[in-house]
Order: sequence, then structure tokens, then C-alpha cells
Amino acid sequence: MLPATTEANRPRAGRRTPPSTEVLVTGLGATTPLGGDVPSSWAALLSGRSGVSRLDAPWAEQLPVRIAGAMYEDPADRLDRIQRRRLDRSQAAAVVAAREAWTDAGAPPVEAERLAVVVGTGIGGGLTLLEQDDRLEERGPRAISPYTVPMLMPNGSAAAVGLLLGARAGTHAPTSACASGAEALAVGTLLIRSGRADVVVAGGTDACLHPLALGAFARMRALSLRNDAPDRASRPFDRERDGFVMSEGAGMVVLERGDFARARGARVHAALSGAGVTSDAYDVTLPAAEGQTRAIRAALRDAGLTGADIDHVNAHATGTPVGDVTEAGAVREAVGPHPAVTACKSATGHLLGASGAVEAVFTVLSLEHGLIPPVRNLDQASDGIELDLVSGEPRRVPARAALSTSFGFGGHNVVLAFTRQHAVRPGPDRPSEGVRRPPGG
Repeated sequence: MLPATTEANRPRAGRRTPPSTEVLVTGLGATTPLGGDVPSSWAALLSGRSGVSRLDAPWAEQLPVRIAGAMYEDPADRLDRIQRRRLDRSQAAAVVAAREAWTDAGAPPVEAERLAVVVGTGIGGGLTLLEQDDRLEERGPRAISPYTVPMLMPNGSAAAVGLLLGARAGTHAPTSACASGAEALAVGTLLIRSGRADVVVAGGTDACLHPLALGAFARMRALSLRNDAPDRASRPFDRERDGFVMSEGAGMVVLERGDFARARGARVHAALSGAGVTSDAYDVTLPAAEGQTRAIRAALRDAGLTGADIDHVNAHATGTPVGDVTEAGAVREAVGPHPAVTACKSATGHLLGASGAVEAVFTVLSLEHGLIPPVRNLDQASDGIELDLVSGEPRRVPARAALSTSFGFGGHNVVLAFTRQHAVRPGPDRPSEGVRRPPGG
């Protein structure tokens, strides 16, 4: 029988005790249109550089949209010959980002049975599927690669990272459109809090710059048509925005149980203190402010924070006419008008299932360095967007807590709450007896 609620035991409105299991971010990895790793991507973001360019492939000339954000470096160039043959481009990006994150974390000496992987994707191996279908049509079934199925399956990236690191505590692949990468981090947090893992490598990936994908989004009127000015095309929150720019890339983080990380003297970037996951049950493509508001509030409750505690919001903000206004209203309703708000897609374009993970990496770096990147191409904020938007130059803000928001087709809403942590002094990283160090650093 449950005890009766009294004034003595009634929960405080809007706040609850933070979870007893602390989840720390100890490793960061990314490959984006701005750079082939985290330092180069972060430097380019702060400098205001755009990763969007004109597509030079012959097939692009037939399309109404001929701009995109291709990865700055081809991930295949950093793989061996066998990996290049057996991994889809999205999987290659995930492996490259995971390696960087693992190395950045100092290759945690964790038992394989206590290491999990969660990698989300929106499209997965769509590029492989389309390429192999072309082979079938042109040369017949004997031309199909024997690796086609593991290259196109949505869990292929998670499997590739799991094999790379020897993870045996579970390999998961959330597929929630453009919220996939953020949901991967939310799932990773749950795995640690529930005691199923001590370390989780979590993130998102997508790479499908193909005429079918671009043409399909264009038919939805979701993409910007600024073919003659690629670097000016992605314009979150701006009055002249006309759609998002499709991009590719991957982002990964290493999450660790707090006491595990501190015991080994790990460097800590930040804490993933809370996550909110909701669904709209409203429309496949149109966003609902109510669902986004609930997700933000759920993340705040989970982290033991209130809106007043939030100093920075890294907004999903894709640059679509409807989406940006909806999100601005949700942020103002759930948090308030005071946080410094940025929108990284103004520089990177929209990395689909990778966007939430890459933007989580940037949010962590903002907390760590006290710098908020500017919203690129923000000439005049649209009516109805009443937020403190960072523009022009990076803004120095000693933020204590920040939110990263991600929303996806299907009504998926994921919000992550990060808090700044004092760095733990690096110490010797010696595996104890019986502890297996996974490869891949």
C-alpha cells in the first residue's frame, strides 16, 4: 500500500532530487561538414564558417536543390581496405567519430560486459540500398555486394561501433528521424542509471546525399532553394528562411557512471544530467509546441533543474518557416526568454539523425569553454521568435546548465540537459586485473 501524500512528503513543483547515478561525458567525437574531428568542427563553428556548398556531382543538375553539407573529410579515407568495402558511408562516419570519442575519453578500462553502444540514425544505409539497386538494374543480381544487408540495415552503425569496441552490454539503434542521435544519448543515460552498463558510447549518424533523398525532401518543400548562395541558405530563426539544407556526418560521446569515471581519474567534459522524451501524436511532419514543451519540462525535472537554471539552449532550429516559430514558443514557454540561444544548423546544415548528437557535442563544448557559437545568416529575427539569439560573434557566457533540443518527423521530441562539471584531474589509466581494454582507441 502506498503511503498517503502529506505536506511533508509532497514533491516540490518543477524540481526533484537529481538521480543518484551521475552520468558524465568523458569523450567527444564528430565528423561534420565543418571538419573531420571535434577540434576542427568547433573552431570552424566559432569562426562563423559555413559547411554548405554547391553539389558538383552530375546528377545534381537535374534537381531543384543543388546544395548540401557534405562531410569535410571522407570518412573512408580513415578506414582500412576491408572496412571501406564493408561499411556504408553512414557507418564509416560513425566508426570515425566513435574512435575519436573513445580516444578522447582515454580508452576507459571497462569490462566488455559493462560496455554498451547506442547509435541512432534517421536513414541508415540508404545510400547502399540505392547504389546496390542501381547495380541490380544495370548488371544483374550477381553484381550485388554480399555485404549489402549489413551495410543497409538501420542497426548497422551501432553494430560496427559495437564490434570496434567489443561492447557486450548491449548494442542499440534508436530510429526516431532527426531526433535519433539525441535519443541515443537518452537511452545511454538510462542504461547507466539502471545499472546495465558502466560506460556507453552513444551518438548518431546519417549520410545519404543522393538524388532520391534530396528530391524527396524538395518535393515536400522542406529544403532551401538558395542554389546560388549555398553559404547563405541555412537561416534558422531568420525572417528570410526558406527551408533546411540537407547534410551528413556523425557525432559520438562517451558516457560513464560518475563513480567509475572519477575512480580512474577521467577528464570530465560535462554531466548529462537529464533527458526528456515525448511524442506529439499529432502529425507525421508538422511539429506541435505542446509536445516540445513537455519534453523540455521533462528534461528539466529529470535533471533537478528549473527554467531559471538554464543559461544556454542549443536549438534544433532547422530553418523551416513553421518549425522555428514552434520551437521558439516552446522554449520561451518552458524555460523563458533569458537563455543565450544558438542554432548550429546555420553552419552545418541539417545532419538528420546525426544532428542531435553533433549538437550535443557542441553544447558540451559551450559549457566547457564558456562560449556560445553565433547563429549564422541571422540578419533579422522572424516575427514570433522572442528569444535571446546569439549572432555576429561568439558570446562569452559562463553557463552552468544548457539544453540541446531535437525534434523529428513522426512527432519525436528529445531534449538533453547538460551541466558544467569541474574537470577531474587526469590520472594513470591502468586496467585493473581481469579488466579488458576494448580496442579501437
